[in-house]
Amino acid sequence: MISHTEKKPLIILGIDPGTQITGYGVIKAGSSFEALDFGCIRPPAKLPLSQRYLIIFQGIDHLIEKYQPDAIAVETQFVYKNVQSAMKLGMARGMVILAGARKNIPLFEYAPKKAKLAVVGHGSASKHQVQKMVQALLRLPSPPEPEDAADALALAICHANQTAFQSALTSSRI
Repeated sequence: MISHTEKKPLIILGIDPGTQITGYGVIKAGSSFEALDFGCIRPPAKLPLSQRYLIIFQGIDHLIEKYQPDAIAVETQFVYKNVQSAMKLGMARGMVILAGARKNIPLFEYAPKKAKLAVVGHGSASKHQVQKMVQALLRLPSPPEPEDAADALALAICHANQTAFQSALTSSRI
């Protein structure tokens, strides 16, 4: 981990979007990492998609209001074969992007492999490995549940490391 001691701590909201479960994690990144909150937004599956998207948007909007993040880190879309699933996931990501844009919060996108690399050290880590390393990095008493929340925290940590790296590069050029 690269130190952020020369600047005020950053509040980063990580989001692992989905129409059934949208994981979120809020960290404070300073000289170390601190988990401020994590969990999931779970729209009822029986609702029409339009209502589920609204619930996701409102949940993200609430988190933004509560924590006033400096940045949002969201997982990039992974498309394999099911175009319909990819479109639904893209709409869930759109709710995150819209909620952040309304408050002028910078949004950063990271591939799942990059987030896994940032916390575990390799991009093909299992969900369990991500949970255990997020637990260790944030000094949590137990692994964050569910996996979607751990993934969201990993995205936030990934962005914190990226920001620190960019800051170190910039300051070394002076």
